[in-house]
Amino acid sequence: MSTPCVHYLDAVSEMAQYVEAIIHDNAQDKIWFLEHESVYTKGSSAKDADLLNPLFPVYETGRGGQFTYHGPGQLIGYCMFDLRHYKKDIKAYIQALEEWIIRFLKIIGIEAFLRADRVGVWVLHKGQEKKIAAIGVRVKKWITWHGFCLNIDPDLSHYKGIVPCGIKEFNMTSLTELGVKISKIDAEKKLKETFENIDFFKLPK
Repeated sequence: MSTPCVHYLDAVSEMAQYVEAIIHDNAQDKIWFLEHESVYTKGSSAKDADLLNPLFPVYETGRGGQFTYHGPGQLIGYCMFDLRHYKKDIKAYIQALEEWIIRFLKIIGIEAFLRADRVGVWVLHKGQEKKIAAIGVRVKKWITWHGFCLNIDPDLSHYKGIVPCGIKEFNMTSLTELGVKISKIDAEKKLKETFENIDFFKLPK
């Protein structure tokens, strides 16, 4: 079994339909792990000047954030949660996603951290701070969609076509560049295990 590769626009369409199902039919929360073909996506805060060289198709998307890259070698987690069941606090939700990724990285031997002036999850590589995971969310009637992307083994040169998340001074990295070998399936399993320990997502008894 392998992580499915889903065309970006197809995934957005399916997420939108599922969000409607949560709103109108009380569908259950869903975490969807997948990967995309190589694309650039443009968030609601993106600046046109940050698209340096469109090496791949560019899609506008309703999530927050700026330009990012998606492609083979990434593990993407699309999270569709009804925040009315947890906490109606978007900032706290984003912090919970960050905590989830940081805890996952810790159990595979990587110390990760946040920076108040920079979005995403960061690590040290050869003394330099680099970004290992990006987060971009959208919320409709307190239902979340989009989510995060974690770099396992993507072609990092593909980021050269954009200024990732509007941050010029720092580079992207991957688990492979950090010397950690893990399959996307094993990463999914460990993420699922780690998710159970995030307080934000524990429903009231």
